[in-house]
Parts: sequence; C-alpha cells; structure tokens
Amino acid sequence: MTTDDIDTLEEHERRLVFDRFGNDDAWALGSLLVGLARERNAAVTVSIRRGSQRLFHCALPGTSADNDAWLDRKCRVVERYGEASFLVGARFRAKGRTFEESSRLDPDRYAAHGGAFPIRLRGTGVVGAVAVSGLAQADDHALVVEALERFLRPA
Repeated sequence: MTTDDIDTLEEHERRLVFDRFGNDDAWALGSLLVGLARERNAAVTVSIRRGSQRLFHCALPGTSADNDAWLDRKCRVVERYGEASFLVGARFRAKGRTFEESSRLDPDRYAAHGGAFPIRLRGTGVVGAVAVSGLAQADDHALVVEALERFLRPA
C-alpha cells in the first residue's frame, strides 16, 4: 500500500458519514448491497451492526459459515480501531508489518482485511459497521464504499 492509497482510504472515512442511522436505514443499505452483489453475481455475505446488535444479514448462494466468521473478525477491527478494516491493515502493511504479527490481537478474533466499514454518525462517532465477505479484500471494501456512496448521495 502506498501513501496515496492510505490517503484515499482515509478520505472515504471522512466523506462517508451518516446524519442518522436506524433499523430502516440498515435494511435499505443492506438491500442495496445485496442488489449490487446480485448484479455482479458476487457470492458474498453482508452484515450490518449497530453496537452488538445485528440489524441486517444476508448470505448469498456460494457463501458459507466461513464468511460469517470473517465478518465477525473484520467488524471487531472496526469496533476496536474505529476505522475501516482495510485501512487498519493498510497502515500495518505500509510500515512493512502484518496486522496479525504486530497488533498483539488474536487473529482468530480480529482480521484487518478489507470489507468492514464504520457507520459513523456526524457529531457522535462510530456506532456500528457495515461489512461484506466473499471477494478479494480490496473488492469487498470497494463494494461497501460504492454502496455507501450511493446510499448517502443527496436526493
């Protein structure tokens, strides 16, 4: 990862912020993500959480329980660091280290791989996470960012 790549990931975090986020928003965002995945024939699992409550979950054909485990591990990174799992991993890689070896966190519980993105409320901070598992990590991240950009686009 280059500094430019990290700058782009950080810019996503600054820009993709919610004014509010409720259960109906989770349903709409999750449905949008599932629709995008279906258009691309992408075998992914989608999860949206607010705190410890799962508000949305959908496993498309071709996924397995392993995708659920990846979602849990990536979302724990968002909860702990308050940033996208891909950004956290990128920062470690940019320093020539791996998250697994340098974070001192159990790799069976935490994964700094792309696909989990913070649900950040303006004036409040991170309240949850939206996550995708099933593609290459950069593609998982890109799918979530695309859905957030569409969802947060002014009407």
